[in-house]
Amino acid sequence: MSIQKVLERIESLKDEAIELERKLTAFKAMGPENGGDGEHKKAEFLKEKLIEIGFYDIIEIKAPDNRVTVGYRPNVIGIYPGKNHDKKIWIMTHMDVVPPGDLSLWKSDPWKVWIDEDGKIYGRGVEDNQQDMVASLLAIQAFAMEGIVPEYDVGLVFVADEETGSDYGIKYVLKTKKDIFSKDDIIIVPDGGNPDGTEIEVAEKGILWIKFVVKGKQTHGSTPERGINAHKAGANLIVRLEKLYEIFPASDPLFSPPISTFEPTKKEENVPNINTIPGEDVFYYDCRIMPQYTLDDIKNKVKEIAAGVESDFGVKVEISYPQEAEAAPPTPPDAPVVKLIQEAVKELRGLEAKPIGIGGGTVAAHFREAGFYAAVWATMDETMHSPNEYAWLKNIIEDARVFAYIMGRK
Repeated sequence: MSIQKVLERIESLKDEAIELERKLTAFKAMGPENGGDGEHKKAEFLKEKLIEIGFYDIIEIKAPDNRVTVGYRPNVIGIYPGKNHDKKIWIMTHMDVVPPGDLSLWKSDPWKVWIDEDGKIYGRGVEDNQQDMVASLLAIQAFAMEGIVPEYDVGLVFVADEETGSDYGIKYVLKTKKDIFSKDDIIIVPDGGNPDGTEIEVAEKGILWIKFVVKGKQTHGSTPERGINAHKAGANLIVRLEKLYEIFPASDPLFSPPISTFEPTKKEENVPNINTIPGEDVFYYDCRIMPQYTLDDIKNKVKEIAAGVESDFGVKVEISYPQEAEAAPPTPPDAPVVKLIQEAVKELRGLEAKPIGIGGGTVAAHFREAGFYAAVWATMDETMHSPNEYAWLKNIIEDARVFAYIMGRK
């Protein structure tokens, strides 16, 4: 009966949800890499909101960064006391947003929220990551308004720098205040999901971006024997690299696609005219690696294949790695955090949520690397980073109900 009162109270907070989105969106909380001055003003607003709700234990972890006016990037942690202190329910969202991009593609000012008749709230950051930032606040606010105490302590974490690497965000928090978390804690990172909330991300592939620079000898197109065609050698290298799919065949249905992927992507311009054989060819690969393999496994085989092209074509192949990230240890599909989300979704929506793996990296990986089980879950259309980004008002309310259910679960 107590949790039912909290759930009903959340339903009455739709105007509060819209107002929070409006205020949060007005803060242009972009990192310096994106031409912004950081998250300071947004963090100050959130601290005031935590105090207003009734959080008594508020911690601010300042990551030094002399590129922003205040000299640091703020990370705010609020802990709301529950009946039991053996573990905490954590919900982590990020304060920073990406730039709006081409303003001509937006229907209105991206820093001013507007709502359509269907209940979509538009603006930069409204979904990524304010939707569930607001939902987490509303969940605790409903407990406070009803005078009901959560079963366990609840921690809300608002981090900086998620959009540009997390060095000043959760990575800094885990480096300086790791002991605030426990391996028994329930850690939810609502920074990805699907439209009905039936996917719980528990595992990620490793990421390896590769840059190839193939160097030959430029010559006239009519005299190929006088040069070394770098483009032809590069094309042959791409064909040979297709064997990576056979060399690293591990499969796991948790992921979609269920295998490692090795795909050529970006291609730089070589020569501007048709009748010149290029002496240099530059192209890139985006590889997503199953956790069974290390990045060194891939690198060593790529070097071996490239050496064969060098020998056969008389070119030099330079290889570098613009981005690389080993796969973090997965959260077990039967971990308590996964089971609690599944139970809440089943109870409140009548749907079966399933654990999945993804090809891209999420901020939850930093928790997993630190030895904590974390699950990425939310209900969203994933319009983040696009023009006219939106969040459904109903998703804010329904996600808040899921969070509250978990907070009230013994």
